[in-house]
Amino acid sequence: MNLPDMKSAKMRNKESVEFIYENPIVNNSFSGQKYYIRTYGCQMNVHDSEEISCLLENIGFERVESEVDADLVILNTCAIRENAHDHVFGFLGRLKHLKKENPNLKIIICGCMAQERSVVDEIMSRHKYIDLIVGTHNIHELPNYLMNLNEGLNIEVKSNENNIYEIGNNFRRDSNITAWVNIMYGCDKFCTYCIVPYTRGKERSRKSKDILREVECLKAQGYKEVTLLGQNVNAYGNDLEDDLNFAELLESVAKTGIERVRFVTSHPWNFTDEMIDIIAKYDNIMPYIHLPLQSGSDQILKLMGRRYTREEYKELYDKIKSKVKNVAITTDIIVGFPNETDEDFEATLEMVNYCKYDGAYTFIYSPREGTPAAKMEDKIPREVKENRLQRLNEIVNKYSNMNNQKYLNKTVKVLLVGPSEKGEDKLYGYTETMKLVNVKCDPSLVGNIVDVEITDAKSFSLDGEV
Repeated sequence: MNLPDMKSAKMRNKESVEFIYENPIVNNSFSGQKYYIRTYGCQMNVHDSEEISCLLENIGFERVESEVDADLVILNTCAIRENAHDHVFGFLGRLKHLKKENPNLKIIICGCMAQERSVVDEIMSRHKYIDLIVGTHNIHELPNYLMNLNEGLNIEVKSNENNIYEIGNNFRRDSNITAWVNIMYGCDKFCTYCIVPYTRGKERSRKSKDILREVECLKAQGYKEVTLLGQNVNAYGNDLEDDLNFAELLESVAKTGIERVRFVTSHPWNFTDEMIDIIAKYDNIMPYIHLPLQSGSDQILKLMGRRYTREEYKELYDKIKSKVKNVAITTDIIVGFPNETDEDFEATLEMVNYCKYDGAYTFIYSPREGTPAAKMEDKIPREVKENRLQRLNEIVNKYSNMNNQKYLNKTVKVLLVGPSEKGEDKLYGYTETMKLVNVKCDPSLVGNIVDVEITDAKSFSLDGEV
């Protein structure tokens, strides 16, 4: 057993990253067997699940859409908030019953929760029916683990790996229109509330030549859009010698000519003027930026370890707004951080009223074991935190609706990506500014970028016609 080690995961050694180029195992070891994968959390996890699917299908597994029909169930987990943790353990209760009915069912836990020692300890004591736990650093070894699975619980979690595995570009993706492209792994920011630097390890950038080769391959396959992924994409290249920084990489991706380029997520601390100028320069870099604020209070920002002040954030926000035409900006905000005062919270509301965001992901602070913030004494009652979240959401939703109303009766370009839940005669897609649009049109238009006239605008979506 290789158990997770939070102390080891915190280390940031100076060893250079080794790039390993290897083809995935391909055989028929599990021919005829079926797998079901359930994904929690961020875009990085979604893309990890695509890679896991590729690895499993290469050894004979066939994907199914229900755990009831599966011989193998994989839960790709998220550790960033307590409710994600609760959802995973809630679903494990269902899997326990399925395994009683079918003792041959195999259950795997992977993703960020697998890197938490407290989670693994809980599984070892209360969920011994699980067969395998795999960490975020070694999912590429999943075929080997499955082919050599021992009876009982197998734990294979590695911490702070110094390797980047390049398994090639021809793996199964969930879409043939839009694609995620990892440009780096890990995070070195160590915000005091965040578990990610521990579960994902140190910042490790892929070589730009490998990223550009992947984008060129996707373009050749007919993909319309790529999203460059990283825990903090702005830090791309800081760990590489004689390679590109993120602004240069962004420009190189734009020059491939692929029709749409996006990126997530950015940390305000690393957002350079060079980046803003590149975004403004290229029409195929979409004018949509997710720029996490987290708090509008300088005192709370300092306690969070965010490394910028509210005035520095405002200055960056204003630069982006002034230079990038028609830009839409969204954000993340945490309320109820330990001992956030009424004045701290009002400072956050002031920032939201200043920025008038197109949208925001808002949360009540969730302590994560092993992080500095989890050790802070917190005297704020739960009902106060819930009231603050409600007040914040009312303001966020007001500005979201206000920004969406600006699209009414205008014609915008929308990339249509699939059937809409709003009616059989509709497809859904996204504007250049990442607005969700339900479009009345012919289903054959999936995969096309079309001109859409917006006929109705709501807080969270738009309606339109080709």
